Amino acid sequence: MYVDPFVSTKLSPSPFSASQSSIIGEPGGSFMEAADLRLHGNGKKPPRRCSTTAVTLLMFLVTNTVSIVVSSGAGPSLLRRYKPATIRLWDGSAALLADLNVTQAALDASRAELAGLHTRVGTANELLRTLLDAMAAARDGATEQQTAGGGGDEWTRELAGELKLAVGPLQLLTSGGHGRNGTGDEAAVFPALGHACVRVQDDLERYMAYTPGGECPADEALAHRLMLSGCEPLPRRRCRPPSPKGYAHPLPLPTSLWATPPDTSVVWDAYPCKNYSCLQQASSSRGCDGCFDLRRGREKARWARDDGALSYSIAAVLAARPNGTVRVGLDLGGAGSSSPGTFAARMLERGVTVVTAAVSAGAPVNSFIASRGLVSVHVSAAHRLPFFDRALDIVHAAGGLSGGGPTTVPGVMMEFALFDVYRVLRPGGLFWLDHFPCPRAQVNATFAPMLGHVGFKKLRWNTGRGKEKNQWYISALLEKPMA
Repeated sequence: MYVDPFVSTKLSPSPFSASQSSIIGEPGGSFMEAADLRLHGNGKKPPRRCSTTAVTLLMFLVTNTVSIVVSSGAGPSLLRRYKPATIRLWDGSAALLADLNVTQAALDASRAELAGLHTRVGTANELLRTLLDAMAAARDGATEQQTAGGGGDEWTRELAGELKLAVGPLQLLTSGGHGRNGTGDEAAVFPALGHACVRVQDDLERYMAYTPGGECPADEALAHRLMLSGCEPLPRRRCRPPSPKGYAHPLPLPTSLWATPPDTSVVWDAYPCKNYSCLQQASSSRGCDGCFDLRRGREKARWARDDGALSYSIAAVLAARPNGTVRVGLDLGGAGSSSPGTFAARMLERGVTVVTAAVSAGAPVNSFIASRGLVSVHVSAAHRLPFFDRALDIVHAAGGLSGGGPTTVPGVMMEFALFDVYRVLRPGGLFWLDHFPCPRAQVNATFAPMLGHVGFKKLRWNTGRGKEKNQWYISALLEKPMA
């Protein structure tokens, strides 16, 4: 039932206290009581409804205020102060949906990229673990090899002094005072040093024990031992080799080719013999009759006669090529049983320049060759020939490829040496094997097939028995094909 709040009805007792009512009804009371008396005129006190009317008015004001606030839209703005904003998809905002789609796509792409990065990191970790394992295995293997055989690829002790300077990287200096490579970074030069030098560190340290700027010690025997151990090339040194006492100028060419050099041309400290007379006698006792003795005419008669067997003549060999096309060559081994440099001297008489490769093993071989006015290189059989590809017209090997003696080299090393000879010969160049020692069982089984495998073509081939049992010699003239 609808109740009009402005119509007087029977209401519930006033919530006001009795004290409040008494105050209202006191003489000289309020305006409301006087009005009620005049209205009813019966002198009776009207019902007390003041408090009820106030409550009703208050409720009316509150209700209308709330209605106005809600209808005006101010309510949500007030509520947004106290709760986070919410996105209402039902608003139908196309721009908002587009932004959401772009954000979702970017999120998906980021997730995919993150997954790819995780995969790459995992792969990199596996590769790094594999590399670390391999490095550890190699380090352990090198340590075991060094412990077992005294070898390896690491120095047994930390380098110091001149050896450290000679082996370590050196800064490359330019005109500006700074070393720069093609990329603009600082460049360093690593000096050449034989790989096997790490295995003979004790001897190498003795070799490098000298006073910088002073005189080098007389240690040619030590240098020779290092070279035969594979420590080749030797490191450079900052010292001056001693000069022979009483040194005199050499004889002029061609007289110097066939004259024994004076004893004052050699520093004899490193050798058992102290003069050439002693050296000639010692060489004869070792089976090299006439070595270092140029006073007799025997040396000038070498390679002058061709017997059709093991002994070839220089004239016959040069005739295998058009006249004048054999110009420069190399002699390996110093001509075997002849005096050092004799083959180069005989070829020089025919207008051919020959470099002699030899080592000074117990005798001043290289000094003897140089005193004759010839060129020698101090390299062993294991050393790569110091010539450019296709640079030589002829290579002569007498008594083996050992670089100074009638000793053959092992099979694999022999193959490397033969390929190196093939490299330095020009197309059509000649390889002359002169009394080359080889065990009889290996002549046809090993050596001949090896020459064919390298690529040489046979022009002449002769074999013959040596003085020792099962010792055979090979004399051959081989050609590097033109194409």
